[in-house]
Amino acid sequence: MTTATGAAFAVVGPGASGASARRPSIRERDGGRTSARAARSGGFRGMWVATVANRDWPSRAGLTAAEQKAELLAHLDKAVERRLNAVVLQVRPTADALWPSPHEPWAQCLTGTQGRDPGWDPLGTAVTEAHARGLELHAWFNPYRVANHTDPSRLAASHPARLHPDWAVPYGGKLYYDPGLPEVRRFVQDAMLDAVRRYALDAVHWDDYFYPYPVAGEGFADDETYARHGAGFPDRADWRRHNTDLLVSEMSARIKEVRPGAAFGISPFGVWRNIADDPEGSDTRAGVATYDDLYADTRKWVREGWIDHVVPQLYWHLGHPSTDYATLLDWWHAAVRGTGVGLYIGEALYKAGDPGQPEAWQDPKELSRHLALAAERPGVGGHCFFAAKEVTEDRNGALATAVADHYPTRARAPRTA
Repeated sequence: MTTATGAAFAVVGPGASGASARRPSIRERDGGRTSARAARSGGFRGMWVATVANRDWPSRAGLTAAEQKAELLAHLDKAVERRLNAVVLQVRPTADALWPSPHEPWAQCLTGTQGRDPGWDPLGTAVTEAHARGLELHAWFNPYRVANHTDPSRLAASHPARLHPDWAVPYGGKLYYDPGLPEVRRFVQDAMLDAVRRYALDAVHWDDYFYPYPVAGEGFADDETYARHGAGFPDRADWRRHNTDLLVSEMSARIKEVRPGAAFGISPFGVWRNIADDPEGSDTRAGVATYDDLYADTRKWVREGWIDHVVPQLYWHLGHPSTDYATLLDWWHAAVRGTGVGLYIGEALYKAGDPGQPEAWQDPKELSRHLALAAERPGVGGHCFFAAKEVTEDRNGALATAVADHYPTRARAPRTA
C-alpha cells in the first residue's frame, strides 16, 4: 500500500493480447455465478489488515499467542459490526510467514524475532474464525519485498535471502528479491502456494508492489540479470514488464490448479498510465504510474483474464486537481467492461479525519460520496477500506456515515451468498 504522499508504506512478456488469447476469468468460467453472488450479497465490502511493521495487527511484536489471537478476533468482530463481509489479511509481509511455512521463517511482526515460533497458527485461525463469522478471508502476500532495511545479517539465519544472497537487491533503504531471476519468480510462487494448499482461502491477494517505487537518483541494480535474461527485448522496461507479466500469469494458473475455487485479486496503485504518456491512459497527472514506474501492466492483466478481480487504490478525493477520484473511477470502470473481471475500489479510509490531509478528507461525507458515485457504475462490485486500525478508530465518523448510507443491512460474503 502507499501512503498519502504516494511513498511506499513500510507497507513485469511478450504475448498475444485481446480476447483470443485471454484466459477466461472465474466469473466466465462459472457461468456468471460469481457476479450473481456478489449482487445478492450486497457486493464486496472488504477491510485490509496490514501486519508489516505492526501497522494494524498485532498491535506490537512480542504479545503472547493469546493476546495476538484476541486482537485478531477483535478485528474480525469489528468487520462484522461495520457490516463488512471480507477481510484481506497480510500473511507474507517481508518474505516471512504468518503460518508454519517450510519455505520461509515465521514473521518478525509476531514475536519481534524473525523465525521464532509464535506458538499458534495465525493464518489457520484467521480462516476458521473469519468463516465462522460469515466473512471471506483473502490472504494478502507481498511477492518481492524482503526487508525494510538493507542488512541481510538482520534476517533469520534460515531466510532464503541469506541462503541465496544473489537473489536480493538493496534499493531505497530496503531489500527486495530480484524479479528478473526465474528462480526467484518460481520460489516466491512456491512460498505463497504453500498457504493456498493448506488453507481454505477465499482468495489470494497482492498489493501494489512489484518492482519497487522509484527513488530519485537511484537505479535498481539488475544489470547482470538483464544481461543474462533480457535478450530479445527492445529495452529494459519491456523486459521488466515481461517479468511481472510472467509472475502474474504463472501464479494465476497455479492457483487454479491448487485450489480451483480460490480467486486471484491484485490491488494496484490507482494510475495505470497518465494520458500525457498514453492516449488510453487516465486524464491524470500522477507522479507515478504502474506501467512506467513499477513495470506492472495492470490493464493487461485484466484484459488477459489472469486475475479474477482488481482493486485499484483510488486514494484521492473527489475534485483532486491532478488525480481525481471520479476520473479514475470511470477509467477503471471502462477498463474492466466486457472482461468478466470484478472491480472493487480501494478506499483511503486512513485519510479520513487526518488533520494532515486536504479539507475534503475532513468532511465525514467524503467517503460516502465515493460509494454513491460508484453505485451509479454497474461494473463496480464493491469497495475495500485501508485499513483495519481506521475501521476501528473511524476518526471523523466517515466509515460510520458510509455504512449508514450504503450498508443498511449485514451482507453475506460475496463468494458464498
